[in-house]
Amino acid sequence: MTYLETTAQFYSEVAQTPQVGLCCVQSSPLQLPGLKIPTKMQEMNYGCGTTVHPAELTNQPTILYVGVGGGLEALQFAYFSRYSGSVIAVDPVTAMREAASRNLEIAAQENPWFDPSFVDIRDGDAFALPVPDASVDVVAQNCLFNIFEPADLTKALKEAYRVLKIGGRLIMSDPIATRPIPSHLQQDERLRAMCLSGALTYDQYIQHLVNAGFGQVEIRARRPYRLLDCQTNDLEEPLLLESLDSVSFKVPIPDDGACIFTGKTAIYMGNKDVFDDSAGHVLQRGVPVAVCDKTAGKLALSTPGDILITDSTWHYVGGGCC
Repeated sequence: MTYLETTAQFYSEVAQTPQVGLCCVQSSPLQLPGLKIPTKMQEMNYGCGTTVHPAELTNQPTILYVGVGGGLEALQFAYFSRYSGSVIAVDPVTAMREAASRNLEIAAQENPWFDPSFVDIRDGDAFALPVPDASVDVVAQNCLFNIFEPADLTKALKEAYRVLKIGGRLIMSDPIATRPIPSHLQQDERLRAMCLSGALTYDQYIQHLVNAGFGQVEIRARRPYRLLDCQTNDLEEPLLLESLDSVSFKVPIPDDGACIFTGKTAIYMGNKDVFDDSAGHVLQRGVPVAVCDKTAGKLALSTPGDILITDSTWHYVGGGCC
């Protein structure tokens, strides 16, 4: 049985018998005014973070959600795009699609604003999304792509890039590993299906996004997710997994490389009132300006002692320059 077959079987099981605590169901989902999350939907919250970032959901975008799960984030996305078919939810597991449909019917009873027609649940997978080229504003996935082996991850990211409109956003939440995961854990197909052994390191994860063509990547959050202990996992030392929320934009990659925003700022502290590097970066003395990691590195090298570059906060909400 391949890891994809193991994953399908595993999620068919948890669709029929929810495993509370499988991922992050012990934490509360995003709260929104007038939105009630059905209990069954919360029990099936099989994600490691959130892909619902209100700043990315203005003007009622068309959203393609890959891996419908219990329907929780599909419901949250529909909160922002309240029209028929505004959220297309794709899942290859029949039992999961059926469970999500039932949960959304319950949600309609508990939320007067919601109509199940807002969410179009379709059979399909991340490698062949059932929509035309450049047809959606947002593609989102939560704790799914980390299950894929590297070659399949490349296919999934390129497929997401294909269906996005120019300027569209790929919103993702996935576990990442603080050091490479040993091969004996990577080869454990059930651990991979449980989002515990397929995680890439941060640098590998970001490079996959850039290789797929995304010219700008913004880190929304980075936080501890799970600890793989020595006894259970045959490790010499514990291995920390983190949860990474990111938004990647379908924009051209600049000649000098993609723009990766991790929360760094540049602060000019020289003798002039304003610093202008003649490359689009204008800094007022003493005022922090958000910059991408690439620009931070260039400014630090070009003006040693005059510009302070702050550390990554791993939380970026827009603004600044690049």
